[in-house]
Amino acid sequence: MRLLLVSLLAGAATSAVAAPPTVTVNLSPAVRKAAAETYGVAEVDRVAESLRQTVARKLDRTGALQGAQIDLTLVDVKPNRPTFKQLGDKPGLSYESFGVGGARVTGSATAADGSVTPVSYQWYETDIRNAWYQPTWGDADRAFGRLADRLSRGDAGPDR
Repeated sequence: MRLLLVSLLAGAATSAVAAPPTVTVNLSPAVRKAAAETYGVAEVDRVAESLRQTVARKLDRTGALQGAQIDLTLVDVKPNRPTFKQLGDKPGLSYESFGVGGARVTGSATAADGSVTPVSYQWYETDIRNAWYQPTWGDADRAFGRLADRLSRGDAGPDR
């Protein structure tokens, strides 16, 4: 029993030393404009928060980039379905409408030792047949998940 308690305390001390990475997400001017004019500001803010949470959760689960500062910019984002603002602006538009979506993200990862790695990732669905069952931001969420996977593997550099 005493050995178990000591090993649990040692594990807690080790995890207390390694701080989880901090993830921030900003919107590019183009995305801010699209949010205000086309998609809806609150909806795009939720998408940016989804990006932040997806990356933070993945890095926390894998233990990658401990103590790092991840600064991301959502450069472009396309929905699969019309947003509430689009549906309100165009009464004839249906939520059953769909298209290909995706996202482009850039930024940097500053490691605890001060080294900076550029981050660049984009993914857009290319086959309309894969889009019909997606929710509004389904392909963007897929892009965020793929970016998080790459960051957790240490492959944050520009797309090939």
